[in-house]
Amino acid sequence: MINYRSVAMDDSMLKLTLAHSPDSDDAFMFWALAKGYVRVPGIDFEHTLSDIQSLNQAALKNQFDITAISIHAYPYLAREYSLMNCGASVGDGYGPKIVSLEKLDLKSLQGKIVAIPGSLTTAALTLRLAVPGLKTEEVAFDRVMEAVKNKDVAAGVIIHEGQVTYEDEGLHCVGDLGKWWKEETGLPLPLGANVIKTSLGPDIHEKAGQAIRESIGYGMEHRTDAIGYARDYGRDLAVEKVDEFVSMYVNDYTLDWGETGRRAVRELLSRAADAGIVPAVDEFEFVG
Repeated sequence: MINYRSVAMDDSMLKLTLAHSPDSDDAFMFWALAKGYVRVPGIDFEHTLSDIQSLNQAALKNQFDITAISIHAYPYLAREYSLMNCGASVGDGYGPKIVSLEKLDLKSLQGKIVAIPGSLTTAALTLRLAVPGLKTEEVAFDRVMEAVKNKDVAAGVIIHEGQVTYEDEGLHCVGDLGKWWKEETGLPLPLGANVIKTSLGPDIHEKAGQAIRESIGYGMEHRTDAIGYARDYGRDLAVEKVDEFVSMYVNDYTLDWGETGRRAVRELLSRAADAGIVPAVDEFEFVG
């Protein structure tokens, strides 16, 4: 375990573990930081890439200093981690999609089994709010469409690049959870966030937040190169599809939640707590 105070005092390089998913939107966000185009004096980031459900589970064990998580997971982490002001994935009127082989609607899902891409994903949380009492089965996010096509489940919730490729797989959209949320609340759907250990303190929060924000901004300014890098993580998608997906989830909310984004987080988790899905969060702290 690193003693952060002693490292800072002797001017050694502070090493912070930074975890995020290998999906093309995260790859785009962290390209400049991973390649060294953005640097923070005195801080060295050690990157770890893993799927979002695994990152949620790792965060429950306080494994990383900074990590991407699903908003769904935050109530279980609020004592140890603070939400960062940058790095969010937010869908404004769109989000995870429920897909099926047959043409169905949300009401017809009652009594059927729907695949979810991890119990702590925000997709799973929003599905439970949209269709209470639904039967679900946890399936790895990159196998959800396969499970639907094989008729192992009646429908499945797709996240990440599947949102722009499901029609190519011959699947139909039963419902868009981000659209449902927008119609329900008038707010964007906050799906993912970066969190940082609260114990690291305001100075490190600010420096880490600045580094991540600059990395996102650098990617936006050098879009062609950043998209090319992100395509390596796009699961063989055409560059146009990668660009489409990145455009959906790397936006103004990614640079800063803003008041609307922060209100959306509070509203989603408040409704989830009222529904008995997650513990209530007394106070939301956004840092960096």
